[in-house]
Amino acid sequence: MAEPNPGPAAIGAAIKDEDGKSVARISRAIGRATNNQAEYRAVIAALEKAIEIGADTVEVLADSELVVRQINEKYRVKNAALKPLYQQVKLLQSQFKVFSISHIPRRLNKEADRLASTALK
Repeated sequence: MAEPNPGPAAIGAAIKDEDGKSVARISRAIGRATNNQAEYRAVIAALEKAIEIGADTVEVLADSELVVRQINEKYRVKNAALKPLYQQVKLLQSQFKVFSISHIPRRLNKEADRLASTALK
């Protein structure tokens, strides 16, 4: 999340186990960025945390349709600033036995949105 876009940005992610129990939360400012850069950095932070806690299966739910479609290789990454972030996600993705990423509406991603908003304040 960046307010305005681009502007001061923050990331938020809620990491849950297979039963839906919270195992970690990420909420931090990342400096100046665009919304898309912040979305990528949130995915990266979540994947790094999943690796740290020993997960081998990951299902990412993100409210950025662009980022999800790029990671799923439905859209090409044309923006030069997003390419290294995309490459980092792909590298992290390869470390899981099972990886998926799906788009969800922002209204269903309230916890991550709240964590990012809190870090912006």
